[in-house]
Amino acid sequence: MTRPRIEVPVDEYTSPSPVTASEQAGSEELADLMREHGVRHLPVTRDGQVVGMVSQRDLKVLAALEPARRSLVTAADIMTPDPVTVRLSDRLDEVALRMSALKIGSVVVLDDEDSLYGIFTATDALNALVEILRGGMD
Repeated sequence: MTRPRIEVPVDEYTSPSPVTASEQAGSEELADLMREHGVRHLPVTRDGQVVGMVSQRDLKVLAALEPARRSLVTAADIMTPDPVTVRLSDRLDEVALRMSALKIGSVVVLDDEDSLYGIFTATDALNALVEILRGGMD
């Protein structure tokens, strides 16, 4: 039996208006932002445009540094430059497949004006999967 294809745009499961950081944000500020907001990925912006992504994993690498050196590290030093971006209307399945193929935990979601709309994470993909499998999509 063939199931009908469910076409869902990624924006339905995107976390809108994500917390962002500047390139100058220090490692402690980045860790504080992640902890305060319960997130593991922070888009890094310059003049309103996303220029990088810092993950919790990036910050864990810094744990090996002595505190004096760690305090000198900024988002610009550890961010992944030019993060993967998708559009609001891109299909959820295509975005999730792309993330899987690239082995990345998040993508930046842009609106029609190329502005930051939100972030779509592996956790968002799992939430979508659960909802779809449980019949939550109409």
